[in-house]
Amino acid sequence: PLPGLRLTDLRRAMALLADLCYGHPSGRLKVVGFTGTKGKSTSAYYLKSILDVWQAGQGRGETGVISSIDTYDGVERFESHLTTPEPLDLQRHLAHAADAGLEYLTMEVSSQALKYHRTLCTRFAAACFLNIGYDHVSPVEHPDFEDYFASKLKIFAQAGVNCVNLDSDHAGRILEAARQAGKPVFTFSQRDPQVDIYASQVRKEDGQTVFHVRTPQYEREFRLTMPGLFNVENALGVIAVCHALHVPPAAVYDGLVRARVPGRMETYTNADGSLHAIVDYAHNRLSFETLFRSVRAEYPGREMAIVFGCPGKKAYDRRRDLGEAAGHWCDRVYLTEEDSGEEDTLDICREIAPNVEKAGCPVRIIPNRGEAIRQAVLDCAGPSVLLLTGKGRETRQKRGTAYIDTPTDVEYVQAFLQEYDLRRGLDRESPARAMLSILPALEARREERRKKDQADENFRYMAYELHYWKDVLEIFPPVRQGDDAYYHPLYVEAVKRLPYIEYWLDDFIEKGGKEHWMKCPLIPAMTI
Repeated sequence: PLPGLRLTDLRRAMALLADLCYGHPSGRLKVVGFTGTKGKSTSAYYLKSILDVWQAGQGRGETGVISSIDTYDGVERFESHLTTPEPLDLQRHLAHAADAGLEYLTMEVSSQALKYHRTLCTRFAAACFLNIGYDHVSPVEHPDFEDYFASKLKIFAQAGVNCVNLDSDHAGRILEAARQAGKPVFTFSQRDPQVDIYASQVRKEDGQTVFHVRTPQYEREFRLTMPGLFNVENALGVIAVCHALHVPPAAVYDGLVRARVPGRMETYTNADGSLHAIVDYAHNRLSFETLFRSVRAEYPGREMAIVFGCPGKKAYDRRRDLGEAAGHWCDRVYLTEEDSGEEDTLDICREIAPNVEKAGCPVRIIPNRGEAIRQAVLDCAGPSVLLLTGKGRETRQKRGTAYIDTPTDVEYVQAFLQEYDLRRGLDRESPARAMLSILPALEARREERRKKDQADENFRYMAYELHYWKDVLEIFPPVRQGDDAYYHPLYVEAVKRLPYIEYWLDDFIEKGGKEHWMKCPLIPAMTI
């Protein structure tokens, strides 16, 4: 007989051997891990965006990522199937990253990965615990919430520094587990000013989310251009990690402004802006309710509808939880396919539907996902927000044991928004044409202003120009369609001219024109 070793835990042994086989690659780069019930993907991409900005400033290339959306390790780039890969795959990716010269790799760490030792031997430069909610309890995942929670807490033992969200449920237990790991701990919160990283003054400005942050080293405002007020919590966790890793605040600011997450809070609108469609990966009760609260706050007075489903043979409680949440918050619900696997899509939808109807919300079952999205779009009769959740930009559906190529939710909704507009006689250029109709009135008002007073012609002329070009910025805002934007030529011209006009006026005042300025107040900005 051949010699061998008797094993009592094959999964643990595989993790140890995989790390040994690839030469402990996590020791040759900085790996950052995010865990939590929601927000892992967004946080991972926020940090990647920040690190990419910082590395680019030092003449270095893109950083790595391993997420439920996609994977990039310096060698391979592909759409992911698992949130956290099995040990041999994980250590291969880490080895690729180290060998390719990547300094950082950001990854999502699932409860299953921690429970079954997929990340064992992986050294995290920093770990961040975002939140905890009820999820992933089923015969093939975790037997109960305690097993799920305890599995996630294991991440602290593998990290050089740990970051904890004190706004999470069970924050006391999470913080205690982090401290017991014996490594530095940084806390973050929007509620408790005593934490290390504290956010306040959260508000919307020009469609962006602005918030003030205080850390032990600095205070400043940050800005998110991705929709969703709830993303402040994700950004705050990322800022805590950056503080731990000594990433400069300028890189943090720039990275958050530029950050985009494929399939996360991607917003698409029809031609006249009456219908906003949001594509997102939200797939559990915590993420659903967070999304609903944010949408109600950011789109007040609009009807809200949702298209979603539940996966086959796992997380069975979602069928109750998501149905109840959707029924409570939404005005219309469409149930459809979402990786049904070896279960029948119609059976899954029929199991969800009674939970939606508890709150008196109308529900339709349309197993074909494309048709469900189409009907949801065409049924919108007034100002509406349509949520497409669970699949994001994924290009495949699990049917049986195979993954079948399908259009993404983004591709579906873009096509059906065009159909929606065609049925109503709208098109993509109509907002721009409406703006052009204002031009004659705008030109007439500018000339009228110039004729009102000839005193100090140079100063007055520049003042008129200041008001004119500021009016242009307000009247001709960018027309956004997904990630693209239409900029009217006058808007572009205003952006070029205003800095020079404002500089001239400031210089005039500093050189003795202040008294004249007080005697000659500007004509108020016009209203059209």
